[in-house]
Amino acid sequence: MEVHGAARPVTAELRDMLVAALGDPGKVSDGDSERELHASDISFHRPHLPDVVVYAMSTEDVVAVLELADRHRIPVTPFAAGSSLEGHVIPLAGGISLDLTRMDAIVDVSPADLTATVQPGVTRTALERAAAEHGLFFPVDPGADATLGGMAATNAAGTTTVRYGKMRANVLALEAVLAGGRVVRAGSRAPKTSAGYDVLGLLIGSEGTLGVITELTLRLQGIPEQAVVLRLSFPDVESACRAATAIVAAGAGVTRVELLDGWTIAAINDHRGTDLPVGPSLFVEAAGSAATVASDLELVTAIAELEGSLDVVAERDPTARSRLWAARHASAYAVAAASPGKRHRSTDVCVPLSELAGAVSFARAELERRGLVAGIVGHAGDGNVHLSLMVDPDDEAELRASDELVEALVTDALARGGTCTGEHGIGVGKIHALEREHGDLVPLMQGVKQVFDPNGIMNPGKVLPAQT
Repeated sequence: MEVHGAARPVTAELRDMLVAALGDPGKVSDGDSERELHASDISFHRPHLPDVVVYAMSTEDVVAVLELADRHRIPVTPFAAGSSLEGHVIPLAGGISLDLTRMDAIVDVSPADLTATVQPGVTRTALERAAAEHGLFFPVDPGADATLGGMAATNAAGTTTVRYGKMRANVLALEAVLAGGRVVRAGSRAPKTSAGYDVLGLLIGSEGTLGVITELTLRLQGIPEQAVVLRLSFPDVESACRAATAIVAAGAGVTRVELLDGWTIAAINDHRGTDLPVGPSLFVEAAGSAATVASDLELVTAIAELEGSLDVVAERDPTARSRLWAARHASAYAVAAASPGKRHRSTDVCVPLSELAGAVSFARAELERRGLVAGIVGHAGDGNVHLSLMVDPDDEAELRASDELVEALVTDALARGGTCTGEHGIGVGKIHALEREHGDLVPLMQGVKQVFDPNGIMNPGKVLPAQT
């Protein structure tokens, strides 16, 4: 949806209006360095400067900004850690970059209810530290130390999704401010509800296009008694994927089943100085009581051996486990280190488990056919395939080849009964893919957008195609 209406104020006038509305000049900046910091995320998408950056300190600040912005038809793009991968926080239409990182209070941790209530600028690791004091943890782990508001806005997932689900499954309630300044609250602290339409689920994953999340009530889990990671090496990707599928189908209560192809393992070794066997690998974590973990490890080991595993190594020491997961989470940085001077174009698709091996093999073949550089990793327990693709934004031929690759991956995933993105979201990078996947639903989505944001000020240019 495009921004429309009266002419927007010039930058100096807009800054003065925001200072008057917020009552604090320290919350508003139009300095070049501040604007540049809010012009991009970590993706290859071209930066775009906002006119003004606003640092919100409270829900009331967000209300004031969205009331003013809606009245004057000024675009607003929410911003926090800037770790998104599809251009979500890039202010394509200029306007206001609304920075929520200073709204970083942990409002409440309730061990009895297994919940925490936080402001949107709280990071995942900050909540981890607070919850750990009560023997609890928050289970969604996207790898980056993202803010929880941003994770909810993008319906983030990660390595633990196979056990605990994505953000939508782990948010009980939220507060959000809509265009025009209206505050809404969806959900409750109750573990479940059947009350009306799922507005809570709608706002989670809306990528800042429907409103700005200002508070979240989250599910917490008890820290397991024991955790062990198995590192499994295989002769080929197909056997690794078959093993991952069998592990899930067999009912193993594992918390993570991560796939890394041989190219990625080699890049990690070069980048981090590790000596992991170079070949398709699974990192599988079992967590729970000692008896449960022992049973799960026995089952996983048996499945791996049936699929011809070349190497089975159990990491029980917490430091060794952390080192292994650090290597997995650093895979994108390892790929980047192998491609100096290029930018990261990460993309993902998700397919039924039975199609995982075919999707991964197709991705590698298409990469090599086009002469592109990328590591392939996957949340193999839920069919999510990720490519850490490196491109030169100034090389038109390479950009075109990467566009063609992403298009081919989407086409392949849809043909396999999958989706164009399992967790990265649509942002600006996959609008056309969404149309291909859900063209019949896009008009309904645009209708929802019109109800929440009639003047089209909320993160314009993201998720939905512009209406003509």
